[in-house]
Amino acid sequence: MKYWALAAGAALAVSAALPTQAATPAQSPAQSGAPAPLTGQGVYLSYGNDVRVLKSDGRPVWGSRAASFTGQFSASPDGRKVAWIDGKGRLHVSSATAGKTVDKIVARGAAYGGPCLTPAWSADSRRIAFPTAAAGGSGNQERTTVAAVGADGKGLSTLGTTLGPCHLTWSADGRALAGYAGDTTGVHLLATGSRTSTRVPGIKLANHVESLSPDGRRVVVNAIGANANAGDGSWPLSFTPSIHDTRTGKKITIPVKGRLLGARYLRDGRLVVRVAGKPGNTLVVLDSSGKTLQRLSEKAGVRNLGLLQILG
Repeated sequence: MKYWALAAGAALAVSAALPTQAATPAQSPAQSGAPAPLTGQGVYLSYGNDVRVLKSDGRPVWGSRAASFTGQFSASPDGRKVAWIDGKGRLHVSSATAGKTVDKIVARGAAYGGPCLTPAWSADSRRIAFPTAAAGGSGNQERTTVAAVGADGKGLSTLGTTLGPCHLTWSADGRALAGYAGDTTGVHLLATGSRTSTRVPGIKLANHVESLSPDGRRVVVNAIGANANAGDGSWPLSFTPSIHDTRTGKKITIPVKGRLLGARYLRDGRLVVRVAGKPGNTLVVLDSSGKTLQRLSEKAGVRNLGLLQILG
């Protein structure tokens, strides 16, 4: 399987709360049964000479020198932890406790050497799925075995094998993982119950998978053309999102105007679309029918950073 060389080291930051407008309609969550409006907090990515994860108050959560960094990391949905894979194939979970960085090896035998081989968090931030170094399936070396383990290092299990181990993302219901192939030829869906992997129709080439809808029926990807630069597999700072039905391949229209920089499903089914702007970008929050619930203005300081997680 083809993987790419690592780009420069990465730096992560969790922003402070971002300004937000009132949600529409103007009912309280208790009255409408709707989820609470977002505050605009997020986990952001930039590239530099080292790797840092910072909370909104500036306290470090995790840090690593670029020379020893592979790009194989992901931030938890709650913004409190980072899962990452070191040069020896060990899966770590790092977090901040009492102002100190706490790091724990929770599994071994993870695949190492490609920036796109990133671990994936469950929606509740309790478990981590990760590509392993073991070849999977009937002697076909192109298939990758995916395992899962608790963030505490307990409950290691195998979820199945897939042809799409890159930038894995886990549906909120826990029933599906999606990832793209290392050579960018398609996106694959791994059903955790049956342990079967199928290619998502309608997506010929892709070099990033951002998220799945809670039921796994829709996937957000960066679909690319035949002559496009495939990149090196590192997390993109931005991408043009397209959404596809994972069963039919039908492309779903994103009803948001402007230059789109990304989109991500939340565990409750809302879709957050990032739109380019000045002095800051805008986050547009949609319900499952495509109706706009909120528009949140990002701070100007994170305008050129990648958005990894959207917090409550």
